[in-house]
Amino acid sequence: MRIERRHWLIAIGLAAAMALILLWMGRPPICTCGTVKLWTGAVQSADNSQHIADWYTPSHIIHGFLFYALGWLLLRRNPTGERYLGAVAIEAGWELLENSQFIIDRYREATFAFGYNGDSVLNSLADLGWMTFGFLLARRLPVWATISLALFFELLTLWTIRDNLTLNVLMLLSPIDAIKVWQAGA
Repeated sequence: MRIERRHWLIAIGLAAAMALILLWMGRPPICTCGTVKLWTGAVQSADNSQHIADWYTPSHIIHGFLFYALGWLLLRRNPTGERYLGAVAIEAGWELLENSQFIIDRYREATFAFGYNGDSVLNSLADLGWMTFGFLLARRLPVWATISLALFFELLTLWTIRDNLTLNVLMLLSPIDAIKVWQAGA
């Protein structure tokens, strides 16, 4: 049931590979403002998706919940470490895709993230860490607590920033103009 040392080392290797690819893609290592912040709460700002945590951090924790559930449903007989590596690979792949020009442009046109320029490498690594936190939390918590926490995160970010994982996916795949207008505060 525990994650073996070799799985942790492979996960670190995947994270390092992701970081190197992001650098190769031209992503800045840290915020171009030159600082590193533990938290930034301004969504419509150049600081968003550049630091260690922001209002999209709960979405990455929920990714961990979802990847844990997916691994449990589809790979139940596999060791937890192998399921964790699958989660790391999916999250790292998403971070690479999310920082491609195609997805950056899609966010700009389909969502209220008008000035979004992609993530810093630090933020992408932190997002991977937050997903790991969610995976490990889901591994320990009862199912009802994990679902309750996910709902709490979704409602909190919906109320606070008019966005959450559900709306993010919806607007990326099938934008709805009324939601975009509402998210923009109009």
